[in-house]
Amino acid sequence: MRIPVSWLATRLELPEDTTPQQLADAFLRIGLEVEGVHPLGPVTGPLVVGRVAEIEELTGFKKPIRYCQVEVGGEDPQGVVCGATNFREGDLVVVALPGAVLPGDFTISARKTYGRISNGMICSARELGLGDEHAGIMVLPPGTASPGDDAHELLGLDDTVIELAVTPDRGYCLSVRGLARELACAMDLPYGDPAAIEVPEATGDAHPVRVEDPQGCPRFVMRRVSGIDPTAPTPWWMQRRLLLAGIRSISLPVDVTNYVMLETGQPLHAFDANLVKGELVVRRATAGEKLTTLDGVERELDPDDIIICDDTGPVSLAAVMGGASTEIGSDTTDVLIEAANWDPASVARAVRRHRLPSEAAKRFERAVDPALPPAAAELAAQLLVQYADGRFGRGRTDVGPAPVREPITMPLSLPDQVAGVRYERGATARRLGQIGCRMELVTADDGTAMVTATPPTWRADLTQPADLVEEVLRLEGYDTIPSTLPPAPAGRGLTEGQRRRRAVSRALASAGYVEVLPFPFTGPAVWDAFGLDADDVRRRTVQVLNPLETERAELATTLLPGLLDTLRRNVSRGERDVALFHIGQVVLPRAEQVPMPEVGVADRPSDEELALLDGALPQQPTHVAVVLAGQREQAGWWGKGRAASWSDAVAAAHLVAAGAGVELRVVAADHAPWHPGRCAELRVGDWPVGHAGELHPKVVEALGLPKRTCVMELDLDQLPLTERRPAPKVSPYPPVLLDIALVVDRKVPVAEVAEAVRDGGGELLEDVRLFDVYEGEQIGEGKRSLAFALRFRAADRTLTVEEASVARDTAVAAATERFGATLRA
Repeated sequence: MRIPVSWLATRLELPEDTTPQQLADAFLRIGLEVEGVHPLGPVTGPLVVGRVAEIEELTGFKKPIRYCQVEVGGEDPQGVVCGATNFREGDLVVVALPGAVLPGDFTISARKTYGRISNGMICSARELGLGDEHAGIMVLPPGTASPGDDAHELLGLDDTVIELAVTPDRGYCLSVRGLARELACAMDLPYGDPAAIEVPEATGDAHPVRVEDPQGCPRFVMRRVSGIDPTAPTPWWMQRRLLLAGIRSISLPVDVTNYVMLETGQPLHAFDANLVKGELVVRRATAGEKLTTLDGVERELDPDDIIICDDTGPVSLAAVMGGASTEIGSDTTDVLIEAANWDPASVARAVRRHRLPSEAAKRFERAVDPALPPAAAELAAQLLVQYADGRFGRGRTDVGPAPVREPITMPLSLPDQVAGVRYERGATARRLGQIGCRMELVTADDGTAMVTATPPTWRADLTQPADLVEEVLRLEGYDTIPSTLPPAPAGRGLTEGQRRRRAVSRALASAGYVEVLPFPFTGPAVWDAFGLDADDVRRRTVQVLNPLETERAELATTLLPGLLDTLRRNVSRGERDVALFHIGQVVLPRAEQVPMPEVGVADRPSDEELALLDGALPQQPTHVAVVLAGQREQAGWWGKGRAASWSDAVAAAHLVAAGAGVELRVVAADHAPWHPGRCAELRVGDWPVGHAGELHPKVVEALGLPKRTCVMELDLDQLPLTERRPAPKVSPYPPVLLDIALVVDRKVPVAEVAEAVRDGGGELLEDVRLFDVYEGEQIGEGKRSLAFALRFRAADRTLTVEEASVARDTAVAAATERFGATLRA
């Protein structure tokens, strides 16, 4: 939300010495995030109003070029070259004469261009720092000023724009009305409500409206203005405010609806009354209905969409965008102004379904004051009557009851108790009154002072005593609440599970992996790309009720979708060699869904209630996953690089196991989405805990990943917790190093051969490491030679070569017994 300080000042009695930064600081104090404070300009030097006296179209160039004679107050007009075509002779424009300096330190001087001498520049709003509009130069309404007048004061270039990020629970702050009220509370200033205007009674002779879905549209107000001048320009003061707020001026009727929306927070829509056929009906769409919206796109409507129809069919996608069939045009003389209140959830779904965000929908999603439509429609009608020479139509349509808020009762001292601060007497009542609550002070039977507050209609977020307490604390200042950390109990620290997670994270980071935090949401298309069977348990997911994206409305049962999305995003931005990891929870629904119990907040839940809550939640084990693509070892003067392979994914699994203090067994497996011949199942003992290897080529192609992408994922919670605090035992005796080469069938997994050697070597065998694999004619077809380096050591003596040789022979015998291995000389 962008708002100029000069606009806020029209609703507040600001002291003369108030600076924009003080206003920004006040917003921050009451919990509104200020994204920036943007002073206009700076513009120095001669900047004047000019009237275009003559236009000469220059030919022979790739783009339209005009040579204009512009009256700037002197005896002779100035010649100015301009490439814009959105103005004509007689229009008032803003001219920067030679010597002027525009934002960006852009100095204007007389120069020869396109065969003419240009004595200045006709400016656009963007070039003057008034907004982002750059489609053409800025044309001032007739009568705004005279040629030669100083444009600095006219444009208000000493103004400042404050940009705020409004949270979803404070939709009322997407307006001057809401922001000015917040400042009035923060700075204890008088406040004028722009919606406090006299509204005529609704009558039956207005345009007929029937609401068939009162849940989707609780209130519908309509006001008619007839006989407007379609050529009437938008007054400059309104154009300027819209520009600074980031909205382009289009035409007076459209500008009025946008202006009232920014002023009050109530979005409006204007219909061409002569194009509306018969009664207007508000209802849900039926399957197969279509609507061409104002952007010229024909949209197929969903039965969940709320629409406005006339006798010809749908004419508006309610709260989102109007229809082209009743659009305000250049010849519109009669206007129907619609101001309605819409169901926020329905609007949010429609915006995501049609991918059609709008300023109106952004406000309706956050809930708009249901008492505001009559005043907003009347204010827009008054502006059209005043500036377009219109006249009020007969009556006013008002369908739907006025809202009634339920009162909230709480102890008057509750804010003091929550904050641990003794506020001055009357602070609670004063602050609640400032935000618009109607209050009644009562005394309970036990003598406790109570306050019954009825929240204002524009504060839909105030529903319980805790909300009122938050308002008091917010306006009194969070900085007044003392920060006292509770003392940490001695002898406690991280749990074993927390230590394991940190150890795993450090191990992967030390090996060159970068930790990422991808989104946990996914959709059915991912499971199809993974090639999962229809009955695969990973397809059974928990649905998100209000997803950020309709295509990703499920909580992932594996970390791979989010991790692979992150890989693809990095590769698309030029990163070719990527090694990422993520440690996070996955969500596994239970076989039978248990309804979530309702638990009050007045007291701590009982053990039985906590057990019911735990039983209703899906399982959420912690997984760890890595993804690799590109080069695992970079090439350089030291030698060739090495591409990441399935063995690196397995090595990452061993890193995780070492960090967790457990031993992993690796066996060959066939598990989607991994490549059948390059997939390893990770086991602790005989219990499977994950998989590692190279992704299937079809999966890589379907997801647009780099070739030979490798991934590993294992369930960290399935690893047994081990006590790792004792210091390691270091033997003071030297090792005996022996090598063996075993010839086995090439289909035998290396890990299983190594395991057999380790089992046969007994306690003296300290380490087994594969250092060479050979295949060739010397060892026969279908065979391969596996060379292992064995390290033997005794903990209590110096080991002899003879003892080590006996242990080596036992290890070879074990491999021979299990796999028919033969010792290669």
